[in-house]
Amino acid sequence: MIRVAISGAGGKLATPIADAIVASDDLELTGLFNPNRSGTEMHGLTVARSSSEVDSDVMVETAHPDVVLDNLKTWREKGLAVVVGTSGFTPERLEQLRAIWGTDGPAALVVPNFSIGAVLMMRFAADAASHFEAVEIIERHHSSKPDAPSGTALATAMGVASGGGVSARESAELVEGARGADVEGVRVHAVRLPGLISQQEVVLSNLGEVLSIEHLSTSYQSFASGALIAIRGIGTLAPGVHLGLDTVL
Repeated sequence: MIRVAISGAGGKLATPIADAIVASDDLELTGLFNPNRSGTEMHGLTVARSSSEVDSDVMVETAHPDVVLDNLKTWREKGLAVVVGTSGFTPERLEQLRAIWGTDGPAALVVPNFSIGAVLMMRFAADAASHFEAVEIIERHHSSKPDAPSGTALATAMGVASGGGVSARESAELVEGARGADVEGVRVHAVRLPGLISQQEVVLSNLGEVLSIEHLSTSYQSFASGALIAIRGIGTLAPGVHLGLDTVL
């Protein structure tokens, strides 16, 4: 039985993950951490204010991007393996995490998107990138999402760039930002609307043709099954920081 705790308990991502852990046969929910919800009862557990109250084998980190690195430093000091679902891990932030985490002890797995469909979308886009002259990414999320672009879009752009993908450069911006963000040579456009959960389109093009690879999550439940895969698989990873659910698929 793998003992699992969740940081950011009570949040939109944490809640379906907690439900799935409780419903599983081989995982045990042993701790909940969120200073903003401390004292709340969930699944028979009291949400802790202090990290010292949390005991587990694996920590699932879903807290706000502003506090996530501080939390991860704490979990590293406690010797916990960590599955990171918090968004916003740019190449620079990943390097910060690697410096904090080191290359000994337990693994840290940063998962930009727990959805199996999203993982496949990212893989297909990276595989296709070298066959097209230009590629751009359009990601759409709920207006309350705290960061832009999304972690999924950042990871997709990095994967596409490593596969040889690049965006066209000919257009000059009349208004700054009109061409989106530049992530390792790949343009990323972030849309925020109240009626969305998570949607991303990767558009690849040659002269005379366009290939669109799109993924849409219609419920936060789409992230629960992938989170369980990450929790079960993190013990097989070497020490250090790893990126992407496909690392354990």
